[in-house]
Amino acid sequence: MLQCGARPNQFTFGSATTACARCARSGEQVHACAVKGRFVGDMFVQSALTDMHLRCGSVADASRLFAEMEWKDVVSWNALIRGFVERRHYGDALGLFSSLLRNAMVPDHFTFGSALKACGAVSVLSNVELIHTYIIKLGYLDEKVVTSSLIDAYAKCRSLSSARVIHGSMCEPDLVSSTALISGYSMDRNHSKDAMKLFCKIHHEGLRIDGVLLSFLLAICANIASIKFGAQLHAYMCKKQLIGDAALDNALVDMYAKAREFSDARRAFDEMPHRNVISWTSLITACGKNGFGEDAVTLFDRMEEDGVKPNEVTFLALLSACSHSGLMNKGIEYFTSMMSKYGINPRVEHYSSAIDLLARGGQLDDAWKLVQKMNAEPNSSMYGAMLGACKVHGNVLLGETAAKNLFSMDPESAVNYAVLANMYAESCLWEDARWTRKLLAETSRGKEVGCSVI
Repeated sequence: MLQCGARPNQFTFGSATTACARCARSGEQVHACAVKGRFVGDMFVQSALTDMHLRCGSVADASRLFAEMEWKDVVSWNALIRGFVERRHYGDALGLFSSLLRNAMVPDHFTFGSALKACGAVSVLSNVELIHTYIIKLGYLDEKVVTSSLIDAYAKCRSLSSARVIHGSMCEPDLVSSTALISGYSMDRNHSKDAMKLFCKIHHEGLRIDGVLLSFLLAICANIASIKFGAQLHAYMCKKQLIGDAALDNALVDMYAKAREFSDARRAFDEMPHRNVISWTSLITACGKNGFGEDAVTLFDRMEEDGVKPNEVTFLALLSACSHSGLMNKGIEYFTSMMSKYGINPRVEHYSSAIDLLARGGQLDDAWKLVQKMNAEPNSSMYGAMLGACKVHGNVLLGETAAKNLFSMDPESAVNYAVLANMYAESCLWEDARWTRKLLAETSRGKEVGCSVI
């Protein structure tokens, strides 16, 4: 168009800028053309450019452009607020929403939707309640988009009673609002039955049910190990031909795995047309929890052959599987390759698994060296693993060192004193065992009473 000599107007720049939302270099070139022309001060063009910079990840450029705007309408404010939320700058988004109100601007349903999403992310209930009052005053409570966002924000702030009241007050609750409430229920296992009842209700009302809603329900079934309801959801998925959604299939594998139905989890995994790193990690985790360490190793090898790159969670599941199956050498090999081959910096959880792996295998000196050279502060689980292994292998000196660190971290935990006392007793150090038992009675809060639940 430019080569033909035709001059773009504000609508041309707006469309071209929108097309560059995923290409920063092209967007900057369009921005330069707008600056050279006479439309750089146009509010429509400036809003489009702000949105483009945000979608390309340049928050600083978007904020600077927004600050230079002489006139700002609610669309301009919405673009920046939404962009901050999408880039997870939730505090900045809420600060901008406050500025909008101070500038006597009237927010619309898009503004409220973005602001509520930010509130839900930071889990500040007072902010949600404050925005709720503005929604009522401005008469947006009948807007389904706003109501669904409000339910979602209350649910993420763990105010499920408020979310339920708003959902119940809707004339015709839709799939989005019902999904928001079920999402909140999925965060609290005490509300699992409420989620299932709501699902049955919307199913009987004939609402279209999508994969997002089913994923939340499968997550609830996984948390409470409800294989009966989970299998019914699986049957529903097959009838409605919803199989093939990677996120939904991953939730199905995870549900069967957490319900200890490993064969069903494996079959659901094998039937997946497309597998991503979450799919493989879910099944590797299931192998580890069911004691199939060799299967976990085989799966990881298949995963690499398929060209799927493992992430830090995959290695955590793999190390745990090796630890509980006695595959010490294999586990340490994976721990090393995680850093050397894939460039993943180990977190405290990785170090803890590796230390537990070495300790269970009797390599106490190597485990202790890893504790000392790790680039993070050792936690109680590492020292606990060391103490337990020292008791098994009779290393009193190293066990005492681990116990001292545990006592300084949690002086009231009875189990640490009990393990140390038993280690002394097994080594015939009766005086030390008696002294530790006395210390347990004086210092700790006592051993927690066990109980059985049927």
